[in-house]
Amino acid sequence: MHRSSGQGHLSEAWLSPSLGRNEQLERIGSVFDWTAVERLVSEVYSARSGRPSWPPLTMVKALLLQQWYGLSDPGLEEALGDRLSFRRFVGLGLDEGAPDHSVISRFRKALRDRGLDGALFQEIGRQLEARGLVVRSGTLMDATLVEAAVARPSREAGLGRRGTTDPDADWTMKNGRSHYGYKAHMGVDQGSGLIRRAELTSAKVSDSETADRLICGDERAVYGDRAYEHKGRRRRLKAAGIKDRILHRSHKHQDGLPHWQAVRNRLIGPVRAAVERVFGTLKRSYGYRRVRYRGLEANRLQLRLLCIAFNLRKAAMLLA
Repeated sequence: MHRSSGQGHLSEAWLSPSLGRNEQLERIGSVFDWTAVERLVSEVYSARSGRPSWPPLTMVKALLLQQWYGLSDPGLEEALGDRLSFRRFVGLGLDEGAPDHSVISRFRKALRDRGLDGALFQEIGRQLEARGLVVRSGTLMDATLVEAAVARPSREAGLGRRGTTDPDADWTMKNGRSHYGYKAHMGVDQGSGLIRRAELTSAKVSDSETADRLICGDERAVYGDRAYEHKGRRRRLKAAGIKDRILHRSHKHQDGLPHWQAVRNRLIGPVRAAVERVFGTLKRSYGYRRVRYRGLEANRLQLRLLCIAFNLRKAAMLLA
């Protein structure tokens, strides 16, 4: 059984309409079909056995606030308790309490156990397409490294040794520097900048290994850097009628790229580089330089929630 929430209270009628206003949250709350989201999560319970649980849609919206504002579970609990704009967005009345940090954690785990994070990402994607926001002129593929939530294994443990506190995190090298953690792979819609595909792996997994899962199949072109070059992938794109805009790289038997490939790379480079703006926003505004949890599955859930939050905010701006 779920609690009845957001029924309003007499004291709310005396509040100034401008008190606690957050135009961005109000716009996000008004331009999307939240009933479709609610149907997806209607059977998810966040309370211990026998207690009424918080409405699942309230909890989903709370998790989105957590991504937008970079809050821990205790921080989210506190913010829901004292920020009027947050309470309005999730649907809590003034006379109600707020979910505590343990409830938030249990609900997130229940979403993961039921595999509903993927369904939520797809539903928001469906709504974005229905609103005509997905351009499909191209998919920009790229990956970014994200540090583990735990400390790196010590040098005394051995070079490249994986830790015991998060055995899913791993090592890689980039630009001569070592990194320990994970890698977020994304396919971004050219033109709108919306995220259409997202995968999380350990840092050790190569970019090319996940590339085919970032291709949607309905785009007119696919853009990627040299790491995505693969003869089989180029053939598959051609067979599907999708323009191949993956950079060429020189191979060991070449002194350098032929002139036409070098020119082609220079033309593709600026278009492909637009995906870096998405990563920059996720890292600067959402704090996604470091994962929040231990383990691949928990952090995959975080990435999907992060992508949903990013797309909702981006779409609200596009629709404004």
